[in-house]
Amino acid sequence: MRTGRSSQTAPLELVGRRIVLRTLRESDYEAWHEVRVRCHDWLVPWEPRPAGAPHTAEDRASFAARCALRERERQIGSGYGFGIFVGDRFVGELTLSSIQRGPFQSASIGYWIDQAWAGRNLVPEAVVVTLRFAFEVLGLHRVEVSIIPRNTASRRVAEKLDLRLEGISERFLEIDGHWEDHVRYAMTTEEWQLRRDKLVAAWLAPA
Repeated sequence: MRTGRSSQTAPLELVGRRIVLRTLRESDYEAWHEVRVRCHDWLVPWEPRPAGAPHTAEDRASFAARCALRERERQIGSGYGFGIFVGDRFVGELTLSSIQRGPFQSASIGYWIDQAWAGRNLVPEAVVVTLRFAFEVLGLHRVEVSIIPRNTASRRVAEKLDLRLEGISERFLEIDGHWEDHVRYAMTTEEWQLRRDKLVAAWLAPA
């Protein structure tokens, strides 16, 4: 993990085998916007949005505000938002969100990938990087991933990592105007400790 000189303002980077997770900044807007426009039909059907609400604004000012919000969440420890990069190329996003402390010590992971880069096992790698950060740096106890059952591409990520299947939460989240069931996968720190070496060797160690 690289944090730079200031943990409050420098981009946070988590390094994998092929990918780097980095907090987004306004200068990433053009690359982010190009992917969002090109992959609109690939991404929008799976994104949280109340019925009748407009799609998420994708102008520069809205992107800058979103980056600032993510930075505030990072500073108070309630969430971490990352761009997924291959070299200098932006290829998607991953969030570690809804961090709860106290007796919960839990969080949720969400992700999306550029359609042109799908199927290359970049997202499973990014999830392992994030699990290591969540358990070994943040000291969380449980991390979950919740996915619409018919979203087979996202479910393959959880299945490739053999995350524990906990069941289905009915009408769990409003997605593109519809209340959707979600399959819930999870890992606890005890499971991470047992599986860490194999996951790191499989997904993060140099090939």
